[in-house]
Amino acid sequence: MAVDLFAGIPVNDYAPALAWYERLFGAAPAFFPHDTEAVWELAEHRYVYIVERPGQTGSALHTVLVDDLDTRVAGIAARGLTPVRRETFAEGMRKITYQDPDGNEFAFGGLSD
Repeated sequence: MAVDLFAGIPVNDYAPALAWYERLFGAAPAFFPHDTEAVWELAEHRYVYIVERPGQTGSALHTVLVDDLDTRVAGIAARGLTPVRRETFAEGMRKITYQDPDGNEFAFGGLSD
């Protein structure tokens, strides 16, 4: 069974959110469905999008597992973003969480070296 994923994040103000997520992902969006929505393809058939929806923000919680967490976090730091939380779990999994200006959380996780 093929699975496509579109994970949405509501934002209050599209323009600053677009700039913040471009820094988080290190790339411009893959496409723009309309004037206040932007979509990034994180992997084949797996997308994250922001959409302007004032008053519906601050509750998104997304975590993406990556092969090289340290490289990912270093790249994000070089683009000026700082995580709000770093966690290490007993199984060796680490999770680095960022918070956008609206309070939505986006995390990257990976196994410890």
